[in-house]
Amino acid sequence: MTLETKLPFDQDYLSNYSKESGEPQWLLDLRIQALALAEELPLPKPDKTKITNWNFTNFQKHTVETSITSVDQLPEEVKALVDGENLFVQVDNTAVVSTLKEELKSQGVIFTDIITATKEHGELVKKYFMQDGVKVDEHKLSALHAALLNGGAFLYVPKNVVIEEPIQAIYLHDQAEAVFNHILIVAEDNSAVTYVENYFSNTDGEGSIFNIVTEVIANGNSKVQYGAVDNLGKGVTTYVNRRGVVGRDATLEWALGLMNDGDTISENITNLIGDGSVGDTKTVVVGRGEQKLNFTTKVVHFGKNSDGQILKHGVMKDSASSVFNGIGKIEHGASKSNAEQESRVLMLSEKARGDANPILLIDEDDVTAGHAASAGRIDPLQLYYLMSRGISKNEAERLVIHGFLAPVVKQLPIEKVKNQLIDVIERKVK
Repeated sequence: MTLETKLPFDQDYLSNYSKESGEPQWLLDLRIQALALAEELPLPKPDKTKITNWNFTNFQKHTVETSITSVDQLPEEVKALVDGENLFVQVDNTAVVSTLKEELKSQGVIFTDIITATKEHGELVKKYFMQDGVKVDEHKLSALHAALLNGGAFLYVPKNVVIEEPIQAIYLHDQAEAVFNHILIVAEDNSAVTYVENYFSNTDGEGSIFNIVTEVIANGNSKVQYGAVDNLGKGVTTYVNRRGVVGRDATLEWALGLMNDGDTISENITNLIGDGSVGDTKTVVVGRGEQKLNFTTKVVHFGKNSDGQILKHGVMKDSASSVFNGIGKIEHGASKSNAEQESRVLMLSEKARGDANPILLIDEDDVTAGHAASAGRIDPLQLYYLMSRGISKNEAERLVIHGFLAPVVKQLPIEKVKNQLIDVIERKVK
């Protein structure tokens, strides 16, 4: 059975929505173009995961209003995440908090919601929006994203500006049926920034859709640390595509905790364009219930002496199933590059399933590359050893899970992401 993917909104709706939002003409034109493409393009085809019956378009409301207007009105769990003055909070489709230190503003730093950015910094956003990162015409979901964009943030760090404190964004799912978030981060030459985001559901979100695209542009000799903890509800179908473009001698570090409770497709692609560029991706996953999860992490080497690292550990409980694809691609001409990856999946029950697929695609001779992958069940001897010392089975499993994920969690470069992730893991494995 294939779920109906008829688009819920037409060109007239998009025109009215765009005009009421005060968007520039170029964004409206892009929306209309993308809508036409979404009618024709196929869904992406994630390896070993059939998504033709997943819900990506069946919703009635494109936006909803929220009664939340300040941090004080957020759920206690979400308020506990707030740390610092450089903060953006979006509830469903509405930006309710957007603050940035005056010192950073005076240096030219921009941090605001994506729609405001297209109006106040239109030419700057247009230069990067779905140009070098994720393309509108890649498949149906990327086209839908461009057409129905209704949330997200824009962060711009000018040349030579180093931001010492983390920039934080929180996206709270409360009542929305559909969230099409776009996060665009641009770090100019010789700049540095740490961006941390949380996705959190205040509801099971039955039938809800999240279509998330992130584009990180790390220009020459810049450094971007991108941390995320995704923790959306059981009823949310999620497509997330995080993509980086890394210039000469620049570094992009991803620290991702993918903890959604609903069916999820996640693509994380880093294009190492410049010579001496570095891409480092660390990912932790816990699946439970009857979730279907597909995670593709890919690093593509174009520049000479580029270095790409992939490290992923996942735990599957109950009847959850996952596919971990790790891809290292070294293009012709990217000499003296290094591509390394490790993907490991631990299954805690007979019905849980995990596939770890390492892939190396090498079109250049003078390079180094390596991979390691494993998928297996929990060692009964470990449980027996712990239980023989008076520890219950549930507690023994919890300890084994933490031990399995610890090598990745400990290496996460952003302390706040690490701590938040440990808390989420603890809740999920109890």
